[in-house]
Amino acid sequence: MIVSVIVPVRNEARTIERFLNSLAGQDVGDLDWEVIAADGISDDGTREVLAGWAQKWPKLTVIDNPHRYVSHGLNAAVHAARGNVIIRMDGHTEYAPDYIRQCIAVLEETGADNVGGPALTRAAGWMQRAIAAAYHSRFASGGAKFHDPAYEGPVDTVPYGCWHRSTLEQAGLFDESLVRNQDDELNLRMIRDGGRVWQSPRIRSWYWPRRSLRGLFAQCFQYGFWKVAVIRKHHRLASWRHLAPGICVVMAVALTAASLFWRWPIAVLFALVAAYFIACLSASISAAHRDGWDLLPALPVVFAVYHVAYGLGFLAGVVQKKILNEEDRPL
Repeated sequence: MIVSVIVPVRNEARTIERFLNSLAGQDVGDLDWEVIAADGISDDGTREVLAGWAQKWPKLTVIDNPHRYVSHGLNAAVHAARGNVIIRMDGHTEYAPDYIRQCIAVLEETGADNVGGPALTRAAGWMQRAIAAAYHSRFASGGAKFHDPAYEGPVDTVPYGCWHRSTLEQAGLFDESLVRNQDDELNLRMIRDGGRVWQSPRIRSWYWPRRSLRGLFAQCFQYGFWKVAVIRKHHRLASWRHLAPGICVVMAVALTAASLFWRWPIAVLFALVAAYFIACLSASISAAHRDGWDLLPALPVVFAVYHVAYGLGFLAGVVQKKILNEEDRPL
């Protein structure tokens, strides 16, 4: 068995050293493995860090990703890899020393098409901690199982992933017309064709979330926007939870507009806002109880950013009717 770790990176100067240290510390025994990092023309020092590591660590090969987008980098890394097992990693994440070993073990034990672990997080500053706390709440995630650190079993998607190369190639690799949600779309494709995606808490990694509300808003907006492209491509939903933020935003906008002409929409809008506030406050108290009471003032705002940004992005994707057609070129 030869294992190829593929890593798309771009402007990860803040986290790339932590990532590389966790990668170099993998306990894999005599396993033959390599690392292919596809750099999207970073201009913040990431390329220099990668080049320095490549000189002293023969397992690391750095290739260029002139398209800059993640899906292009992933596919370029797969084509450059020599492994018959492919493990995707991310430069914004740290990995447990047994990450590679556990991926391979779970892949063989379950016979699944793709395996991965839950989305664990690490955070430093107050706002980043609040964003991480909300990330693990069902109120923010809509009950997505990959946000549950203890869940083991079939899921609709996992962070990153581990595949037999033949499985990945048979599925058609990553869709290069998608700027976001490439992993979700690939997993949806596999499940649609009768495959299985499996999550195991034995596979551990820690993602560093966005550090500001502005960064979180931009990220969630893009996730919502590109989720529409996935739905259009497959003419189906991976989960109904993807519709909830957009529906709520539409209702709020419609009721606000209607209140200019009639009185009754004001009462309905007030009831909707009050219900959301109560749910948001309850989720904030629960998250603060778990991760620290000092986060409570920030959590309602963080939850609102998660929902509003995703909802607005989803609606923008619906309005933009030609996001993804067969004849469209990648952005």
